[in-house]
Amino acid sequence: MKVALFTLNGSWSHTSLALRCLRRPLERAGFSVELLEYSLRDRTSHVLEQLYRAHADVYSFSCYIWNLTSMLELAQSLRQILPDAKIVLGGPEVSFGEERFATLPYVDAVICGEGEEALPELCQAFLDGAPYARVVHAATANVMTDEGILYRKDDARASILYYESSRGCPFRCAYCLSSLTQGVRFKSVAQTLSDLRAFEELEGSGSIIKFVDRTFNADVGRANAIWRALLDPSYTKRYHFEICASLLNEESFEILAQFPKGKIQLEIGLQSTNEETLRASSRHIDPHAVIAAVRRIHEMGNIHVHLDLIAGLPYESYTRFARSFDDAYGSCDLLQLGFLKLLHGTELRRRQEEYGYRCLPNPPYTVLASKWMSYEEMTRLSHIAETLERVVESGRFSHALYLLRAHVESPFAFFEGLTDYFKMVDPRPLQKISQPDVFRYFLQYAKEAVPSLPEEELVRMLALDFSIHEHKNPPSFLRLEIN
Repeated sequence: MKVALFTLNGSWSHTSLALRCLRRPLERAGFSVELLEYSLRDRTSHVLEQLYRAHADVYSFSCYIWNLTSMLELAQSLRQILPDAKIVLGGPEVSFGEERFATLPYVDAVICGEGEEALPELCQAFLDGAPYARVVHAATANVMTDEGILYRKDDARASILYYESSRGCPFRCAYCLSSLTQGVRFKSVAQTLSDLRAFEELEGSGSIIKFVDRTFNADVGRANAIWRALLDPSYTKRYHFEICASLLNEESFEILAQFPKGKIQLEIGLQSTNEETLRASSRHIDPHAVIAAVRRIHEMGNIHVHLDLIAGLPYESYTRFARSFDDAYGSCDLLQLGFLKLLHGTELRRRQEEYGYRCLPNPPYTVLASKWMSYEEMTRLSHIAETLERVVESGRFSHALYLLRAHVESPFAFFEGLTDYFKMVDPRPLQKISQPDVFRYFLQYAKEAVPSLPEEELVRMLALDFSIHEHKNPPSFLRLEIN
């Protein structure tokens, strides 16, 4: 029997670790396995043709909030051209609220939870013609697998490869599916380092190894041991970790300070500095201690630090969110403005009516309004997020923004005003405005909004940013100002 493991990734640079987690158990059970991995940017007709040409007996669809709509469309189409093939849905998006999928006429079964054991057992039932449950609630394993890395030479060419050294999360954040797992399972330090060494042996493999662990440093001693070992220059990749800043100890800071620039990337969730919001979200942290830890790492100058905020959380108004932004801005390399999503199975989803939440009815279930923030205010934040993506996250204005920092009392107010200015001077969507025009509008707005800013120095910094990131001479309005 042939099993096709299929998903749509967010972009071509991504690979699916989930498919690779399932491949080896299926092969050990005696099934022929083919990975079918495409991007949301691929044409639906092309993807459907490739699914058809696989001529598999079972198609296992790995579903997430970003791909569910397209995955269901493809499953429905596949049923029409391969009516005898079995179609199984799995992944986080179908593991909660599974009743939405169990009765779909083109779906044979839904696996809720971990699929490494459940999918081979289900495929065996298909092969034997034995009875099977349309909804399979998979048992959670007690220990982490020692499978090693899950990539092979023929599927490790992407720039980002994923690795799982632990599964589960010690925290119970009310908006996150990881809050529904019980306990955390870890690979040993020795096993983890052996696996990371194996990535070195994959010729042409990705330059970034992204740990998918929900909280890499949940066991701080284990995390420190792994980080210390990675100081060895024989580990040549870049490594991305999602961590809890509150768990860092002095040894952690001492080790992190020793890494060569660019070898380590850290992603840290702050979400809000409003203590009432954090309590309602079941986030038991001191937000100002987190910011202090993030700032300490950022000031080392060798580690890229990404800090997250979430708009739409309970008890946080538009004005209070602006304060959270101002509290955190400047403490990290990248301050990411995200938006709350009411995921099925989470505590905030269950309290939707109590909190007055209105959200998109289909994935990604983004919150549109709440008791504390109107639709108009959420929309305004989404426009500010677009400005941040173009101006801050792109890194193309880094020198100018550094200069501005000392002259701007409220960074949020600055970017709010810049967003309004873009809309006033140019009716086009921000992503369609040319880079020279964005530089021009930025200069015009900053001169008006921040009169204390030394104009000549601002122009010099913008010219430097343009030259570095656009790989060409600055436009005339910058060159003329300099001269």
